[in-house]
Amino acid sequence: MPFDPAPDRAAAPLMPDATGTGTNTSTTTGSWADATHSVIWMTRGHRATLKLGREPWARHIANLAAVAALTLLAVSNLIDVYGSPLVWAAAAVPSTLIGCAVALAGVRQPLRLWWQMVFLALAQFVVGPVVALNGTTLGHVIPTSATLAQGWQSTFGSFKYLISIAPPVGTGDGALMAAWTLGLWTAFLTGLFALADDGRLATIGALPAFASFAACALLGTADGWWRIGAGVAGGLILVIWLSSRWELLELGRWISALVIIVLAAGLAVGACLAVPQDRTILRDKYEPPLSPYDYTSPLSGLRAYVKDHKDDTVLTARNLPAGAPVRLAVMDRFDGNVWNLSDSSASSGSSNYRRVGTSIASKAKGDRFTATFTVGEGLADTWLPLSGAAGTVTFRSAGAGDFYYNTDTDSAIYPDGVTKGLTYTETGVIPRIPTDKQIDKADAAQIDQPEASESPDSAAKLATALAGGQSHGGATARALADKLKENGWFSHGLSGDYPSLPGHGSYRIDKLLGGKEMVGDSEQYASAMALMARDLGLPSRVVLGFIPKNKDGSISVNRAVKRGDQTVTEFKGNDIEAWVEIKLDGYGWVAFYPTPKETKVPDENQNLTPPNPQTLVRQPPVPLTDPLRDEQQARGRSSLSGEEADDTGANLFWQRFGRVARRVAVYGSPLWTVLVICGAILLAKSIQLARARKRGSPRVRVAAGWRALTALARQSGVDAHGTRRDEARAMADQLGIAPAEFLTMSREADYAAFSGRDVDDGQAVRYWTGVDGMRKAMLDRLPRARRWRTRLSLKDVLPAHVVPTPARMAAGLASLADRIRKARANATGAKEPKKTGKTGKTGKKKSKEQRS
Repeated sequence: MPFDPAPDRAAAPLMPDATGTGTNTSTTTGSWADATHSVIWMTRGHRATLKLGREPWARHIANLAAVAALTLLAVSNLIDVYGSPLVWAAAAVPSTLIGCAVALAGVRQPLRLWWQMVFLALAQFVVGPVVALNGTTLGHVIPTSATLAQGWQSTFGSFKYLISIAPPVGTGDGALMAAWTLGLWTAFLTGLFALADDGRLATIGALPAFASFAACALLGTADGWWRIGAGVAGGLILVIWLSSRWELLELGRWISALVIIVLAAGLAVGACLAVPQDRTILRDKYEPPLSPYDYTSPLSGLRAYVKDHKDDTVLTARNLPAGAPVRLAVMDRFDGNVWNLSDSSASSGSSNYRRVGTSIASKAKGDRFTATFTVGEGLADTWLPLSGAAGTVTFRSAGAGDFYYNTDTDSAIYPDGVTKGLTYTETGVIPRIPTDKQIDKADAAQIDQPEASESPDSAAKLATALAGGQSHGGATARALADKLKENGWFSHGLSGDYPSLPGHGSYRIDKLLGGKEMVGDSEQYASAMALMARDLGLPSRVVLGFIPKNKDGSISVNRAVKRGDQTVTEFKGNDIEAWVEIKLDGYGWVAFYPTPKETKVPDENQNLTPPNPQTLVRQPPVPLTDPLRDEQQARGRSSLSGEEADDTGANLFWQRFGRVARRVAVYGSPLWTVLVICGAILLAKSIQLARARKRGSPRVRVAAGWRALTALARQSGVDAHGTRRDEARAMADQLGIAPAEFLTMSREADYAAFSGRDVDDGQAVRYWTGVDGMRKAMLDRLPRARRWRTRLSLKDVLPAHVVPTPARMAAGLASLADRIRKARANATGAKEPKKTGKTGKTGKKKSKEQRS
C-alpha cells in the first residue's frame, strides 16, 4: 500500500486482480494509468493528497500567498507602462496585500461582507490616493481635500490616462491609481473564493485573475514585461494551487507532476512562438497622434524674434550645461515654399508627436542634466523649448495642459501655447558631440525621409562643386557647412541692415546660391545646406532654437552666469538660430552651423557674388602609388646597396612568383563567373525597369509600373493572379504588408487604364516614385537569401516565347535538323520537289541561284 499522509481517511478501495476478485495485494496487473507510481493515479480514486497545512490559518495563508502571486503576475504587465519596477511596486504590492487582508477578514463572521466593504472603500478612496497622489498630502501621510478629490477622479480617470499617454507615463495625474485599483480588487475577489471551505469554489476565484491578466494586457504595451515568463509562472501557480484545493496533488508525486507541467508549458510556449502574434493595445485604438500639419512653419518666424525682442529675455534656463543649445522645432519636410514638420504618414523615417506624461522613453547616451526653464517676454507659441533628449518634464503649475513629444526629433508641442511665466523642469541627456576627425570618417546613415519638392538647381550644382568629391558623408556635410560660412555674408535684412530678403523657399534659396549676392541669415543658410545635403544623398533636417551667442554669433560657454548655487543662462531674442542636423552612422543626428559670423556684414565695396559652380575645379585625388617606386620595382631595381641589395635581388624571383600566383588564384577563380552572371542579370533587369519607367505614353508607363510590382512579387514566390485588386490583396497577405498601399497603387493603375481621361507625365512620375518605394518595402520584408533569389530571378523578365521550355527546345531541334538536311541536299545537287503557285516558282528560282 502506498503511504497515505491522511490516516483518518478510509482505506483505498480494493484493486481487481487477474481473476476479477477484489484483493489488496501489490502483485495486481493493470494499465500504466492504474499503477501506483503513475502521476495519473492521483486522479483515479486514490485520496493520498497534499494539504497546504494542518491548521486553518496555515491553509488560509498558503491560499492567499498563491492569490498574491497571481495578482502581481497579472498586474506586472503594467511595469513597462509606468517605466520603472519600483514605481509600479509602490502601488501594486501594497494594494495586493491589502486586498488579501480584506479577504482574510471575511473568515471571521463579525467582519464578513459589510465590514469588508468599509475596508475596501477606505483602501480605494483614502489609502490609494495617499500613495498615488503623495505630493498633495500633509507630511506624506495625512490626506487633504485635494488628495481625496483627485483620488476619486483618478480612480476612473487613471485608466483613460494610461491609454492616452505614450509609455512610460510616470506618476503624473494619479496614474498609479490604475495599478492600485487592479491590484486591490483582483486580490480581494480571488481571495474571497480561495478561502472558501469548498475547494471547488476556488475555480471561480481564478476568473478575476484571468480578467486582470486580460485588462493589464490591453492597458500595457505590445512587448509587455516578461510576458512569456509571467504567463508560464501564472499557469504553474494556478494549476498547482487548484490541484491542491481539489485534493488532487499527491505528496509523493508532486515532483513528477511539476516536470510534466513544465514540459507542457514549454511545448505551449514554443508553439505560440511559431504563430504570428498581434497584441491588441487599447492605446493604439484610443487617440491618433497629434498632426503636425495643423501648424505653420516655425522657421518662418525666425526674424520676428530679432525684430521685436532682440534684447528681451525670452527664456531663462537654470542649471543648463554651459553652451547647450535649446531647440524649439525640427523640420524635415520641404514643399518648395517652407520647411515644416512631418510624421510617419509622410515617411517611415519620420516620427509622431505623442502625448506623454512626466516620464519619456529615451535611449540617448551622453551627459545627464536637470534644468529649470522659465518662459519670458516674446516667446508665445506652441513650441516648448527643451534641450537634449528629455527623460522627464514636469510643470510647476498643477493645471498644465497636454504635452506632446517626438522621441526622434527630441522636440515638443504644447497645444495650449507657452506664455510668460510658464515654468517647468527637464531631466535629460545631452549627447556627446563627435570630433571633426570622427565626423570626417563617418558615413551617412540610410533612412527614409519626405521628399524635398522643387529644390532649386543651383543647390544641386553648388553642392556637387563644393563637396561632391568627398568619400564620407560626414566629410561632405562638414565641407558644405564650412564653404557656406566662408563664402557667405550675414544680414537679417531689418532696418539699418544690408538688404536681405526674408523666407527660405526655392526662390529665396536660388537667389542666395545662384544670384548676385550671397547674403542672408541662419534661416536661409540652414535651408540651403539642408537642400544641398539632400541633393548629395545625406539625410538632413532643419532645427530652430536658441544658442548662447557671442558677438560673432557662435556658441559661447561664457553666457552661463553663476548666481548662488545655480548656473543661469538668459536667452535673448537675438539668440534665435537655425541649424542643420545630418544623421551619421554611429553618432546619430549631428549638428552643423552653416551661417557666417554675424560680424561678417557686407558693404557696397565688397564682392558678394556666390561661387560659380562652373568655374570651381575640384582638386585631383591624391595618387595611391609612387610612380618612381613602381618603376624601380617593375624593372627589378633597388634603392638599397651592399648586402641588402644582394638579398633583395636573390629573392626577386620568388616575389614575382608570389604575385603571379596570387593573381591567378584571384582572377582565375570560378567565383568571377558566378559574379559576372549575377551582375549581368541585375544589369538586364535594371535596364528593363528603366525602359518601362520612361518608354511610352504616361498611361502605358503607369501600367508598366504595376506590372513591375507584380513581376517582383512573382519573382519572390508570391502567387498573385486575377484583377489588379486581387493581385494587390494577394501580395499584401503573402508579404505581410498593409494592403492599403497596394490597393491605392492598383486603383491608380485601374484609373489610368479605364477612366478614359488623359494622364500627364507628372502623374506617371509620381506613380513610379510610389512603385520604387513599394518595391523597396517588398524586398525589405523578405529574408536575405530569398531577397537575393528574387533579385536574380528571371521570372517575368524574358518574353513568354523566349523562355526555354522542353516543348520549345524540341521544336527548335527539329527545325535545326530540317535546315541541316536541306543544306546537305543543296550541297550534293539534289533537286527540291517542285511546288505549285508563286511559292513553287520562288523556290525553283532560289534553287538555281544556290546551284550557281
